This record gives sequence, structure tokens and C-alpha cells, in this order.
Amino acid sequence: MSGYFGPIEEQTLKNTYFRQVLFTGKHCQLVVMSLQPGEEIGNEVHPEVDQFFRVEQGEAKFVLNGSEEHVVRKNEAAIVPAGTYHNVINTSKTTRLKLYTVYSPPNHPAGTVHKTKAEAEAAEKLAHH
Repeated sequence: MSGYFGPIEEQTLKNTYFRQVLFTGKHCQLVVMSLQPGEEIGNEVHPEVDQFFRVEQGEAKFVLNGSEEHVVRKNEAAIVPAGTYHNVINTSKTTRLKLYTVYSPPNHPAGTVHKTKAEAEAAEKLAHH
């Protein structure tokens, strides 16, 4: 299939993996994510990558550059510009945070699936050695 066509909201809500890449193109990448209650992505920065987020379930706290905070709820979106340190935290103690994100340009190898945050962190370590 050339491109991505599908029910993104449904796919996001059904996803139980920490990270799953749905599409990787030359200039963008579509990824669904699911964070356990209280889980966070971890503070990170993408020097050359703009990132769009849309929350489909739950509530996310975005922390930018260690101090600026924004709460993003169901059906809301956020854009983190390239070069901005960011962490995304699931603020709920009971509900999974489900979101999708578009990286521009792509940030992960095509077809990446990380079932858990631990699996994602292990893969990131390997990629940087």
C-alpha cells in the first residue's frame, strides 16, 4: 500500500503496544502509542523532527524544556517543534493514555513495534551504539 488509509481513531484505541509504527514515508511517519497509567515517554529531544500528537483516550501532561507544561485531553492535539525537549506523561492512575503521533521527518525504523516501554528503551540504546 502506498501511504496510509484507515480508521486512525479506532486503531489508536485498539492499540495496546507502547509504540507501533503504522506508516513510514520519505517525509513523515505515523505511530500509535499506549501508555500505562502513570507511565511516561521520558524526556527526549528530536533536533530535526517536528512532532504532532493527538490524544484519543485519557489525559496527557506535556512538559517542554523541563518547565513549560500543557495538559492535552481526548480529541485534543499538540505539536512539539524540532529541538524542543519534551516528555509526555499519562496523568491517570487508572486509564491508559492512547494517542497517535506524526513525526516529520520519520524518527523510527519502518515497521517498528515496541510492546513495552522497556522494549523501546532497549531498542533506543542499541540504535545509539
